[in-house]
Amino acid sequence: MSTSTTTPPNTISYEECRGVLRVYSDGSIVRSPNPSFDVPVLEDGSVSWKDVVFDPTNHLQLRLYKPAATTRSPSSSKKLPIFYYIHGGGFCIGSRAWPNCQNYCFQLASQLQCVVVSPDYRLAPEHRLPAAIHDGAAALQWLRAQAEADEPDTWLTDVADFENVFVSGDSAGGNIAHNLAVRFGPGSTELGPVRVRGYLLLAPFFAGTVLSKSEAEGPKDAFLNWELIDRFWRLSIPIGENTDHPLVNPFGPFSRSLEPVALDPILVVVGGSDLLRDRAEDYAKRLKNWGKKVEYVEFEGEQHGFFTVHPNSQAAKDLMPILKRFITENSS
Repeated sequence: MSTSTTTPPNTISYEECRGVLRVYSDGSIVRSPNPSFDVPVLEDGSVSWKDVVFDPTNHLQLRLYKPAATTRSPSSSKKLPIFYYIHGGGFCIGSRAWPNCQNYCFQLASQLQCVVVSPDYRLAPEHRLPAAIHDGAAALQWLRAQAEADEPDTWLTDVADFENVFVSGDSAGGNIAHNLAVRFGPGSTELGPVRVRGYLLLAPFFAGTVLSKSEAEGPKDAFLNWELIDRFWRLSIPIGENTDHPLVNPFGPFSRSLEPVALDPILVVVGGSDLLRDRAEDYAKRLKNWGKKVEYVEFEGEQHGFFTVHPNSQAAKDLMPILKRFITENSS
């Protein structure tokens, strides 16, 4: 399987994902260097940011953000919680550097008054699951290395509170966040001085071989319609597997039961018109019935990814204090 940025000759057919990924019937792959969301970067100087390599082997970077006031006077600033934002894109597209992602991270850092960590991860179909889950874990392990470093990056360590870390994910990123919650468990003891306090699943990307009502009956013109959902999964799940794979369906026939599994607090957010709505609600209800600390918030009438696609909408603005409250209530 090869990846290029030019269209291969003599191809018969291809599948396309939001205009930036084409997978041809001969196995070749073409990725556009341009983002699928052509919006300007809205940078007003209130947030400082920089890129850092967290996985040299796989050439993966993350983008760090913090309120600019902490840069000017770090010694007098209170330590800020760390908020991971793992981008979406059906495991096939997306980047920390896409302008819609960057603009949302500006808002998160400014409005939540936190240090935002936005990692990339390997994308399918070149790198099918579980690659993205492993990369999400590596991004958290990078934070542990920073906390324990003899010569740390003071841009981060002067302002970051390693004992109050929150892991959020958007769509596919929400799936990653769930799998990290199960992987690291309550207290995240594997991460040493880094303490994850909660996970925020924003329109999490789950599936199953039996369709939910919202998947089966959702409108074909939805921002994330069933055709695209199905395409993302076919391109990202391991070859020979289906959507009951344990990383895809948390309650599938081959999945480990989560009933006896202890978890850190979880917030689930979804739009009421999102085709993934029923799965998100079912996820929250099941965990809550098993005694987990889970909160479910639904935004009536909103479609998938409303908070990044329309970051200035009233619903997106109403989401921010909900995220802020979750952080406040679960911080040490």
